[in-house]
Amino acid sequence: MTRAVGHPPQPDETDTIERFIAALRQLRLWSGLTYRQLAERARKGGDSLPASTVATALHRTTLPKRDTVEMFVRACGLDQASVAAWVAARDALAVDAEVTTVEPGSLAPPAPRPDQHEQAEVRAAGWTSAGYRVPPWGSKTLAPCTLPPDVPDFSGRAAESRLLLQNLKDGRGATPITVIAGMGGVGKTSLAVHVAHLAAASFPDGQLYIDLLGAQASPLEPQEVLARFLRRLGVPSRAIPTEVAEASELFRARLAHHRVLLVLDNAVSEEQVRPLLPGTATCAVLITSRNRLTGLEGPLRIDLEVLPAAEALQLLSRVAGEPRVRAELVSATRIVELCGGLPLAVQIAGARLAARPRWQVADLAQRLRDQHRRLDHLVAGDLGVRASLALSYRGLDEETRRLFRLLGLVGVPDFPTWLAAAALDISLEHAEELLEALVDAQLIKSCGSDPAGQQRYRYHDLVRLFAIEESRAAGDDPEAALGRALGAWLWVTERMANVIPGPCYAAISGPAPRVVLAGLEERLTQVDPILWFDAECAALQAVVRQACALDLDDLAFDLAGCMEKYFDVRGMYGDWVTVNTEVMTTCRRAGNRLGEAVMLRGLIDVTTWISEGRTDEAMARLHTEAYRLLEMFTALGHEAGASDAAVMCSWASTAGGDHAAAVETATTALRLAEHANHPGGQIRAHLALAVAHYEQANYEVAATHLPLALSQARKLGNPRCEATVLQYAGIAHRELGMLDSSEKLLTDSWTISRRYQDTYTEVLTMLALARLQLQRGDSEARATAKTSLRLSREFSMDHHLAEALEILGKIEMAEGRASQAIPYLEESVAIWRTRGWRSLQAAALTSLGQAYTGIDRSEARRAFDEARTIYLRLGKQTVADELRVLVDELV
Repeated sequence: MTRAVGHPPQPDETDTIERFIAALRQLRLWSGLTYRQLAERARKGGDSLPASTVATALHRTTLPKRDTVEMFVRACGLDQASVAAWVAARDALAVDAEVTTVEPGSLAPPAPRPDQHEQAEVRAAGWTSAGYRVPPWGSKTLAPCTLPPDVPDFSGRAAESRLLLQNLKDGRGATPITVIAGMGGVGKTSLAVHVAHLAAASFPDGQLYIDLLGAQASPLEPQEVLARFLRRLGVPSRAIPTEVAEASELFRARLAHHRVLLVLDNAVSEEQVRPLLPGTATCAVLITSRNRLTGLEGPLRIDLEVLPAAEALQLLSRVAGEPRVRAELVSATRIVELCGGLPLAVQIAGARLAARPRWQVADLAQRLRDQHRRLDHLVAGDLGVRASLALSYRGLDEETRRLFRLLGLVGVPDFPTWLAAAALDISLEHAEELLEALVDAQLIKSCGSDPAGQQRYRYHDLVRLFAIEESRAAGDDPEAALGRALGAWLWVTERMANVIPGPCYAAISGPAPRVVLAGLEERLTQVDPILWFDAECAALQAVVRQACALDLDDLAFDLAGCMEKYFDVRGMYGDWVTVNTEVMTTCRRAGNRLGEAVMLRGLIDVTTWISEGRTDEAMARLHTEAYRLLEMFTALGHEAGASDAAVMCSWASTAGGDHAAAVETATTALRLAEHANHPGGQIRAHLALAVAHYEQANYEVAATHLPLALSQARKLGNPRCEATVLQYAGIAHRELGMLDSSEKLLTDSWTISRRYQDTYTEVLTMLALARLQLQRGDSEARATAKTSLRLSREFSMDHHLAEALEILGKIEMAEGRASQAIPYLEESVAIWRTRGWRSLQAAALTSLGQAYTGIDRSEARRAFDEARTIYLRLGKQTVADELRVLVDELV
């Protein structure tokens, strides 16, 4: 951020608190400094101005503290005269606010100050440094205790309780201070009060509790709190100083050499708390806040999270009754889940059940399932989740409230900073400031940096429901907000998908609007695209589901299409099938034929080559679906899509033994790809032609297509395509007897696949290497094949699995262990029957027959006969005749 040109904003026209705070925000923008930079500049100048304090001050509706304004203006770079002007404007508003909020006649005259000569009396006689005489705190004085009652149904938090108790009793020469931070309803007060009661015996001189009202519109001033505490400690009202500094000094003097525990509940800021802190290690302080109070020096900080499922269930049992919960454990567990483990919500749910003994636990669970009314059901007496969250929400300025509402509409598990920039159409820097203000208010949670280096945030489920409710109440336009948010996600995802290595399909998209985010594109160039997808994967899937639910079919298929290469490279085949199936259904319902075709293309690819429990013949299914896809793209007049479909048709024909059709459709695919300027389609068509000719043992012809494909793959800059072409070139060179060049090509392919953790391509390359090693008599062949076998099973790659099993069978036979080869080969044949690639099935059957020869002649004949039948169907008469000779020898 850079400083704006021109003069800094002035406080002259700030006649209301709202305008004053708005002017402070303008001053920060003029300074060009982020919150963290302001905090650092203040520190260097000798001031303590935490970034969280600035965020809170600039995004609340109450007047900031005097010293906060002074330090903030100074940190912005203004001179002392300007600082004084801003402070004077703040003080004037403070006077106006006090006059307008006090009932007429309610102001009592201030207690008279002692004369100057009275202050000179000996303090040993009982005078304080502020000049007030205070009666001694004698041994007969009853130790004050203002703790609320302990929570009778307190449950869980054992680890936190132990840590708090240990810290309270271990001052190490300084006052033990603990800050318990967390969202509204997470149980901060309950934990603090519970621990205070447990520790009370260690503080025999008193336990002082006060609710600082930090989440409300008018938090308590330190002076008022000090006055209350001092009166509890035996100081008459007339003797209590009217200045905060003097009252704080007297408070610390009264606590000196005594063991007193302070519980400061619901603190709003460091400025509110600092004057209330004792100055001796004999006392201890427990502070709760919806802010982390990072500006306090040296406290133990506990960020309180929601309860784990087991502890939340225990809390529900204590409130609603253990027999009742145990009798309907499934429904009780569901209630806890719907409450998101939020203690306040669980407690209210339990209270509602306790008040309605005739209800089944399942009755309440059913009511809570309705997310539109869930917060309505989480109210019991004066307790309510909605009311608790509203306290935090109402303390924010309108811009921050609006961001909170709009982000709540996007149903993702977590999100990056740039989503906030998209939702409000603001800069990335400003979006970060608003998000940090929401974090400080404990309305969203910071999740830290993701694998791509982006800051991420998330909503608790109940907080999201509250945000959606407030959005409706505020009259926000959800369609416009979601359009911006999801459009930005699509824009970013497309850019990252373009540089992901993966299948060379045509990038086909629809007319869904993209929202361009200024300043983000340069940042994206510095991020590893696969790591970006790793970070965004769960959120992207949620966005796709939301787009489907809203019938945004163009957006849904665009996003899903962008994820296909990532799913493929990462081996996330189940996710790929789930996403494409849901989106295809949405497109079909909307009559979106292009989206339906794109989703079908991906589904055909993943379901053909990855089994995932399917038992039908994969290549026959590929033949049917590929020709249907070709018809769809042809009807749409989409040449690039038709090229992709024609390649699939060629593969299916090759597998089925129809080599003429395989060459014809691959040639058509090449022509369409060239006409559509689809280089990825040209690469795939050349590979399909190479495989079709390879199947007919035309190795020289097959090899002519591979250099063309390799050249185009390197121009395309897609490592996955390059690795695939290198792989097939290595196989062709092996068949031509060029073993050294074969090894180099295969090794180069394997290196690329390993770099991108592309398991599918890696395993196929390893299988080709294992065959090469077996041909050379290399002892490494077994280890290579075994690794391929393990990965194939792990990722449900049955095509690879069948080949790995056959290679291992061949290795056993080459080493003279035919009996040990048979189990490998039997399983290989069984899998090839479900795959339907005829030539590979016949080859495995031939190997099986060879293994059985000399062990079981009838089984050998059975295998040879089946292989011979397949070869005859494929038109390979020579091979069939050779098998006939083997069968005759076994008679």
